[in-house]
This record gives sequence, C-alpha cells and structure tokens, in this order.
Amino acid sequence: MRKTLFWLVLAGLLSVKAQAEKPRIAIIIDDIGYQKADLKMVSLPYPLTLSVLPHTPYGPKSAQLAFSQQKDVMLHMPMEANNHKSLGPGALTRDMSRQQVRDALQQALADIPYAIGVNNHMGSLYTELDQPMAWTMEYLRQRQLFFVDSLTTPQSKARLYARQYGVASLSRHVFLDNELSEAALQRQFQQLLQIAKRHQVAIAIGHPYPQTYEFLKKNLPLLNKHGIELVRISALLPREHDVVAAGFTAPAISAPQ
Repeated sequence: MRKTLFWLVLAGLLSVKAQAEKPRIAIIIDDIGYQKADLKMVSLPYPLTLSVLPHTPYGPKSAQLAFSQQKDVMLHMPMEANNHKSLGPGALTRDMSRQQVRDALQQALADIPYAIGVNNHMGSLYTELDQPMAWTMEYLRQRQLFFVDSLTTPQSKARLYARQYGVASLSRHVFLDNELSEAALQRQFQQLLQIAKRHQVAIAIGHPYPQTYEFLKKNLPLLNKHGIELVRISALLPREHDVVAAGFTAPAISAPQ
C-alpha cells in the first residue's frame, strides 16, 4: 500500500513539474487600430497580445475590446526608421527634446490607457540612439510600464537602457508574417515553436492581415498537440514586475529637473 502511494505521489509531482516546464509562447499582434477589420483579430478566442497604434480610428475601441476580453494590451509606439517611411501621428524622432519625448508618450498612453507595456513601431533609427532611448526608458519606468523590443535593428539600445533604468524588457524572436504565403507563415510558426522548445519561451510578432488571421485561427488550436502553451506577454515578464495599465498610473507631465 505504501509503495503504491509513493508511486502515485511521485507520478503527481512529475506531472506538475511537466506542466510547469511546458514551453510557452506569446504572440503580439502589431499595427492594431487603422482598420475596422482589426477588431476581428482582437476577437480571436486565444490569449493574443494586442499592440495598438495611438491616434488611429479604431485604436481605442480595439484596446477596450481586448481589455474586456482579458487580453494584454500594449502601446505600439511609432519611432523613427532608417528608411524614412511615414510613421503616422505622435511618433518619436531623433530631433525631439526630452520633454517632447515625454509629451508624445504621455499623449499616446492617454489614447490607449489600457496599455501595460510598449513596443516599437518601426524604430530602426530611433532605437539605435542613446539619448532618446534613455529618455524613453526613464519615462516608462515612471509609468511602471515594460518594453518589448521589436528588434527592427540589430544595433538596438533598448535592452541596454531598459536595464539601466530598471524597466522590465523582452525581445521579439520571430516575425510571423513578413511573407504572407501559407508556406512562409508555417515556416515562421515552426521556427517559433522550435525556439520555445529549446529555450522554454519565445515571442513572435504578427499583424492583422487576413492571411495571418486565417493562419492563427487554424493553427492556434493545435498548440496543445505540440506541448506548447500560448500565454499573454505579461506571463513572460520577471515576477518582480507589477503589471499596471497606463490609465491607472499618474501621468508624468514634466520632466524632473
């Protein structure tokens, strides 16, 4: 009897350990806010993380819908790119002062008050710059927000200044949909799963394209078969980080002297 009980307890402990060690992935959907069709992506019944562009026609509504479905909302903050592409309203650029950076972030977060963190929209130039990234992280620290580096450049300074200012930070591993064919999406998805199995966690970024929507609708239900769990981005943050939505932190209007 004792021997049987021992093996039952051991089996239970091993089962709990296996569950705890289940690889996890987070999928951030960027560029939410310009199209009414984005609401369809937001409504997918899986714990996707929605990163919403500020000052867009459907941004606030998308963020509110995601929040009501208990999904993580992030601010997809436009930042200057090396290719001089149009950034949209409220972008961070190299010629801004410290106060202008803070004002732009504050206005963006006022538009998307459900945001619990920030990632960069474009930003291949801005994230390479020391002073602008230092000012950005200084502000995020004051608002208790985390940063996910979209890694649009290998020379990004985001992690360096996040660490310096005590901002919780993560980095993207895979872009899901730079190409939109079924084969390309499947290839990137498999890479994501392989990284997760190797390192226990992996982060992907996708977009609200119709092809991406259909692919996720078809493939997310299959994750259990792969032994992988889809989680909100907040589940991958350090335990010491307190998750707080921007609308519940006091806005910092002026830069401290």
